[in-house]
Amino acid sequence: MPRFAAIDVGSNALRLRIIEASGAERTSQLALLPGEASVWTDVVAMRAPVRLGSEVFLTGKLAPATIGQACQALRDFRQAMDEAKVVAYRATATSAVREASNGPTLVERARREAGIELDVIEGIEEARIIQLAVMRRMKIADKKALLIDVGGGSTELTVVDKGESAFAISLSLGTVRVLETFLKGTGAVDRRRAKLMTEQIDRTIGEARTQLLRAGIQVLVGTGGSVETLADLCPHKGGWAGSPRAIDVAAARTLFTKLCGMTAQERKDEFALRPDRADTIVPATAIFLRVAEQMKMPAIAAPGVGLKEGILEELVDKHFHVWDSAAEEQTVLAACARLGRRYQFDEAHGTRVSGFAAQLFDDLKEVHSMGPRQRLLLRAAAMLHDIGDFVRYDGHHKHSYYLVLHSDIMGLSPDERAVVANVARYHRKSTPDPSHPNFRDLGKEARATVSSLASILRIADALDREHLGKIDGVEASVEPGKRRIVLQVAGREDRELEEWTVLAKADLLREVFGLEVVFAGDKPDKSERPDKLDKSSKG
Repeated sequence: MPRFAAIDVGSNALRLRIIEASGAERTSQLALLPGEASVWTDVVAMRAPVRLGSEVFLTGKLAPATIGQACQALRDFRQAMDEAKVVAYRATATSAVREASNGPTLVERARREAGIELDVIEGIEEARIIQLAVMRRMKIADKKALLIDVGGGSTELTVVDKGESAFAISLSLGTVRVLETFLKGTGAVDRRRAKLMTEQIDRTIGEARTQLLRAGIQVLVGTGGSVETLADLCPHKGGWAGSPRAIDVAAARTLFTKLCGMTAQERKDEFALRPDRADTIVPATAIFLRVAEQMKMPAIAAPGVGLKEGILEELVDKHFHVWDSAAEEQTVLAACARLGRRYQFDEAHGTRVSGFAAQLFDDLKEVHSMGPRQRLLLRAAAMLHDIGDFVRYDGHHKHSYYLVLHSDIMGLSPDERAVVANVARYHRKSTPDPSHPNFRDLGKEARATVSSLASILRIADALDREHLGKIDGVEASVEPGKRRIVLQVAGREDRELEEWTVLAKADLLREVFGLEVVFAGDKPDKSERPDKLDKSSKG
């Protein structure tokens, strides 16, 4: 049976989990509902107490010695994976490496010294992966749940409604970060430091408080390194929300007071804690408590999963070809819609253009030879191409680029988001140009993708030039030997302006693919390119 591995390079420790899963078991999962778990056999579990965040959150850099310790741990992980004959793995690094100015040094050394490709992920990607793990383990698809993952450097909050993410945010709030800022070098935590710590936690959580209070949360689910410890120290009898393990909030409040009155050594001795847990347990308890109290929750479910388990779920599904690609696409498009609404975009227009773009992409596959992931990036750019209107209509394509590039979109990596931002940037006006810094800074392959996708988006956007929905649908076909694309459109008869705009914006497609664009039934003179769009074009 194939084996899979997940590596979590966190701010407080590095972790490896190797599991074994069978194809028969996964095939049987096809009919499972969200929240139903797969069956794995554990092979190896390793943990290296390397605190990468100990310097980063104060100095902005990883200490050379700490980088060396992390690389040694990764070499040990690599050896364990080789011995276990792992067929697929994913290694992720979170806030400490993400924020360190010399984080790329660790990434390069991990590749060179340990043969491990380290993926530095954003907080919103952490939230997506953890949500996957929780939904596979807990039957909460019919409830509004708040997932809180407390790590060493960041805390991810995700609101899940009917099994889907409705809101997600990554906060610069973590156990090591709080420890280094407020508690480093102290013994017991006095009242003044406890107050400072709590005030900072409240201030940071305040970024999301309005959205959380509006959500009508019914269940609070905790993940992260400290959850299991807290569930042991202050268990909620009978579990919570279907999870057999949970944290009793009232008991945690009492525990917090006791923990503050002890030194790290005393906590270690009395509660049998690891040294790197004995100090971080105080800020971890404080963060969980403040969120639970603000949500008025009596308990926090502790399903015993986290980042590693979410990674493994995805790896196994993709290996056995049962990964729900349609659901993944909907997650990204739903995130795009939420972002668009934040900037009061014309959702009907974005949705129409996204549909037109997808249809053109499918019909022109023999021309562009791109795959499903590029199709999704095109749809995302089509949804968001006009959000720059929120800033100002003049130059809104440039504003769209900035807003997309600097926003969290669940399911897209930073590199993919850069492609989406650039495609949106070039939906009108000038075409991609190496003299533009936003385009020049992309890799060679990404630049080619942007040019190809933007050429399709310009046509799709022109089909709804006035945002009036005059065109219901479009089909494209390539005429063999004639080097032209024929468009067949359906909709209202008074669509001459839309068709004229399509021909005017076909310049990039002509440049990228060497193809002219005509409409079915056009006379030769109608295929001539207009000189320019009039100033009334919505673009």
